[in-house]
Amino acid sequence: MNALPLSRGDLLRALAVVVIWGLNFVVMKVGLQGIGPMLLGALRFAAAALPFLLFVRFPRLPWRYVAGYGLAQGLGQFGFLFLGLQLGMTAGMASVVMQTQAFFTLLLAVPVLGERARWSQGLGLVVALLGLLLIATAHGEGPGQMTLAGFVLTLSAAFMWAVSNLVARLASRVADYEPFPFIVWSSVFPILPFVALALWMDGPRALQDQLAGITWPAVLAVLFLAWLATLLAYSLWTRLLKRHPAGRVTPFSLLVPVVGLWAAWMFFGEWPLPLQWLGTGLVLLGLVVNQLGGWWSSRRS
Repeated sequence: MNALPLSRGDLLRALAVVVIWGLNFVVMKVGLQGIGPMLLGALRFAAAALPFLLFVRFPRLPWRYVAGYGLAQGLGQFGFLFLGLQLGMTAGMASVVMQTQAFFTLLLAVPVLGERARWSQGLGLVVALLGLLLIATAHGEGPGQMTLAGFVLTLSAAFMWAVSNLVARLASRVADYEPFPFIVWSSVFPILPFVALALWMDGPRALQDQLAGITWPAVLAVLFLAWLATLLAYSLWTRLLKRHPAGRVTPFSLLVPVVGLWAAWMFFGEWPLPLQWLGTGLVLLGLVVNQLGGWWSSRRS
């Protein structure tokens, strides 16, 4: 039995997530200009969780799913991503490289969730993978260039995003939970690990100086990351993962680079190298193959 196609409402939710997450990378860069990566992570998830705990009930799920999602998506994904951005990952290329989560999610969903992969999904991901390999070869160490360290850390962040996608799908099989309380309470679990890492990496005095010198752009960046990119976007994303197979939902994130590359060019003047443009085109072509293959299969059924 084939899964139902995305409704118009679900399609609009997916596109809203694309826009928010596309702008997300520029906002992270702004936040990291005055705040260390681990402190930025702690502030992001503290703002996403602590103001709401008195008003939002714990989701009707075993706590291990909430904690697992929070540690994978919060500490894992954004710990690696923030560090990668600090160590030379450009905002535009980060929005592209993070889309390897679609490969990782599909590859993990088959053995872990028992989801069936269509031929178009496999072909689309192979095409997109070729694009990401081209992007990886176009790294450098000069100002404004993507570094190899930044690329590897961003790739690690994408893997942790895929793990969190699987946790969300597994949780949906246990109980019919509401996404917003799930995101609020899962945001509690990364806070203390981020604080501990910040103390270890930067030291108490440096953290005190960062907090004392925080600027309004940094504050606004934290609030955007906490309330829009975390609570709103991930609630929408989790709702989509509850209602549809992971292989159908996650490829929409491949549209994030369209917004991400434009925002990085507009705000930071980042302009990808020719190989990076070619690689980005292949990544987007992979999405088209993936989605058109699903449409063609549904038309023939």
